[in-house]
Parts: sequence; structure tokens; C-alpha cells
Amino acid sequence: MTPVNRQQPRWLVAVPATVIAVALLVAGGAVAVVTGVGAPTVPAEGSVDAGFARDMSTHHRQAVTVAGLVRDRSDDSEIQVLGYDVESTQNNQIGMMQGWLQVWGLSVNTSAEQMAWMSGHQGMGMSGGVMPGMATPDKLDELRGLSGDELGVRFLQLMIRHHQGAVPMADYALAHADTDVVRRLAQKVIESQSAEVLTMEQMLRERGGSVLPPP
Repeated sequence: MTPVNRQQPRWLVAVPATVIAVALLVAGGAVAVVTGVGAPTVPAEGSVDAGFARDMSTHHRQAVTVAGLVRDRSDDSEIQVLGYDVESTQNNQIGMMQGWLQVWGLSVNTSAEQMAWMSGHQGMGMSGGVMPGMATPDKLDELRGLSGDELGVRFLQLMIRHHQGAVPMADYALAHADTDVVRRLAQKVIESQSAEVLTMEQMLRERGGSVLPPP
């Protein structure tokens, strides 16, 4: 098994996590306004575009929480870097999606059923009260109780499944959304998270772990 570099990168602790999160959410919202939102097509309530923006934001928020946890607690520098990357990227995308909803005149939060916008996609509904790939509360509690190598392995296992759940959501949005901004982000999610799954699978093997069954 390839040895794991335990040296913590200095830059990871230079900026408080809360400052990073707030800055990225603000930046994401600003980018939403200047990258095409405001075009003639304004999605309506119940549209694929609105459903994707809301549900992918929720999906991303769990990834941000999990990534921040391991970034702060892991002593594995590769895990720390991955956690920082997931946290910063997905915080930025949450800001973009929430910015779209505001520009479209739609509420960020809604009582509408989650995943209803994917009603035509078999097998992509809610499972155990969570969206595809998301960890259950019990799994999150388990993760918080781990440390060392066990923490890194479980993080990789859960984040691989998390990405595997997000990609089909993005696939559906790419095929069915009405707005260019949603389709562009969906394509980016597909490409980046598919690539990250391959990277995380390799990291998991190096740490003696095995991939969980897909969601």
C-alpha cells in the first residue's frame, strides 16, 4: 500500500473555514448574475431548472459539511486537500444556483417534493428520506466518531457514493433543462465529479479500502 503523506499543508489552516464558505457563496451568487442569468427564458415553479437548482444545492450542502469535517480533522494531507477542493467548489456552485433562483423570482426553499422534477427518470427518487447518494444521519454520525485512517477511508467511500448520486441528477438536467446556465453547470458537474470518482477510488485502494455499492 502506498504510504500516505501526513504533513498538513500550511495554507489549509491559513484562512478560517467560515470566511471561505461565506466568500464563496457570495461569489457564486454574483457569478450567477453575470454568466447568462437574465436571458429571455425564465424558468417557472415546478420546472426542471428550478428543481435542479434547489435539490442540487441541498445535495451539495451535505458534501460541503462532510468535506469540512475531514478537512479539519484528518491528518492525511491528500484527504485534507480533497476536502478543501470539494468544499470550495460546491460552496461556489450553491451560490450560483441560489443566485439563479433569486433572479428568476423563485424562492430558494420550497415545500415541493424533492426529486419531483426527475419524475420521468426511473430509480432516481428518494430513498430512506434522502436524495440519491446522500448519506443517512446515522452514517454522518458514524463519520464524526472516526479518526485517523478510518476517517479517511469512510470519507472516500461516502463521497464516491455522493458523487455517483449527483451525476445522474446532472445528466437529467443537461437533457431536460430550458436554460443554458443550468445545462452548463450540469455538464460541469458530470465532468468534474466523474473525474473525482476515479481519483477517489484510487485513493481508497491506496488506503486499503473498498468501494461501497453504488446508490
